[in-house]
Amino acid sequence: MKSFLAKKETVERNWRVIDADGAVLGRLAVKVAVALMGKDKPIYTPHVDTGDFVIVVNAGKVRLTGNKAETKEYQRYSGYPGGQKIIPYKQMIERHPERVVEMAVKRMLPKNTLGAHMYKKLKVYSGPKHDHAAQQPQKMEL
Repeated sequence: MKSFLAKKETVERNWRVIDADGAVLGRLAVKVAVALMGKDKPIYTPHVDTGDFVIVVNAGKVRLTGNKAETKEYQRYSGYPGGQKIIPYKQMIERHPERVVEMAVKRMLPKNTLGAHMYKKLKVYSGPKHDHAAQQPQKMEL
């Protein structure tokens, strides 16, 4: 018996759409990350990007459990002294709701160039409309 190893030329990529309305952020991000990596396909190979394109709509309506909505913070650092910025979750979800989902998914992907290729297949929209109707995305349940 030979082991099957997928090749990037033979991988078929589908388009999937997920409605994030009322979904818990972490659980949504896990499903999206698994679909982007292709771990839900039988042809999954660790060193090949076998995942699908994923569209997330209604990103502004995700929710957090417990009191994380009041305590969760996003921080970034410019590299300069005094360059640390801390943004609370409430402010981030009001200004850039799509970034909340993007950051949660990106942190679950591999930290290398393959993970960067996977991340490019993620499309997040804060409202219910998206620009990818021509790709005929299939609805994905959580």
